[in-house]
This record gives sequence, C-alpha cells and structure tokens, in this order.
Amino acid sequence: MIGRRFLGECRFLLQPKNLQPKNLLMPKTRTQKQEIVSELADKVRRMKSVVFTSISGYTMEDADALRAKGRKEKVEAVVAKKTLLLRAFKDAGIDVPEELFDGSILTTFGFEDEVAPAKIMATFGKDRELIKIIGGILEGKIVDAKSIKTLAKLPSKKELYGKLIGSINSPLSGLVQVLAGNLRGLVNVLNAMKEKKAIA
Repeated sequence: MIGRRFLGECRFLLQPKNLQPKNLLMPKTRTQKQEIVSELADKVRRMKSVVFTSISGYTMEDADALRAKGRKEKVEAVVAKKTLLLRAFKDAGIDVPEELFDGSILTTFGFEDEVAPAKIMATFGKDRELIKIIGGILEGKIVDAKSIKTLAKLPSKKELYGKLIGSINSPLSGLVQVLAGNLRGLVNVLNAMKEKKAIA
C-alpha cells in the first residue's frame, strides 16, 4: 500500500533521527518516489494554505508538540525531500521557486482554515530560534515570510465565527426583549379584557 512506503520517506512528522541528511537522502525506487509525489500533490490540491519552515535543530519534543497542535486544527506537517516536494507542487499546478528551500524544510498544510498553519508555526517558532518561517502559499500564490507572519496575526475561522455569532446575538437579544415586551403588553390587554367581561 502507498501508506507504508510513504511513511518511510515522508511521515506526519519524522522522528529527529530521520531528519539526518544521510537518512533523508536514502535511495528510493522510481515507483516509491512517484507514490510520495502523488500523495503530496493530493495534499497540495486539498490545502487552503501552506507554510514552509526551516527546521534546523528540530527535536522529538518539537515533533510531539507540533503534532498535538496540528491535530486540533486540522493541520498536517510533513518533511520530505525538496526535489519530491517541488515536483508535487508542480504536479498540482503550483511552481515553487527552488531557491525558497534551504536546508531541512517542514511543510505545514492547512485543510480547513487558511490562517491555522501560519498561527501554529508562528507560535511554534517563537521560542525556537532555529525554527523559522521562510514563506508559504495562500490562494495558490507564493508569499514571503513577512506575509505569513502577518497572516498569523489574523483571527482564525473559529474566532471569526465566534465574533459573528456574538454580533448576531446582540441584536437578536434586543429583538427578543422587544417581542417579549410586546407579548407581555398583549397578555395584559387580554387579561384586562377578560376581567372586564367577568365584571359585566
């Protein structure tokens, strides 16, 4: 199956020992490479946005922390050979300049929220000097690190939904109060009419 072969080269987050150049450069068959490229290209086609991060000094603790954050936000981080990664993006219709990649690269895919990968990686790299955002892709276009960092400061979809619901609830609450007031007035009128008939 594709899964096992794919995991050999490009896992959700590779173990630190596998980030060593000698392991990343282990020879693969043409079929295995094509399978990796195909699976990566599928991620590219489904993504909302992507963040590229230089991960020199990446540790097991880093991998565990990022995995936990990514799982909650529907974000997937992948380490793969640059040649295969570039080919996957090209197959998906996006030309990524080769010079953008320097050293070991972590590619973070966001499948539901365009802002999530930027937010996660900006927070993740805050206390890790050797882990730096180098760029990304938004709406099918290459953007620089500055743009990704700016994107990270925007509200997430969840936050926007929360604000939207809050703004909707406010006038609704007022409307309910108005309606309740009118209904209370109507009840008072009906009760008055009832009492008047009883007296009559």
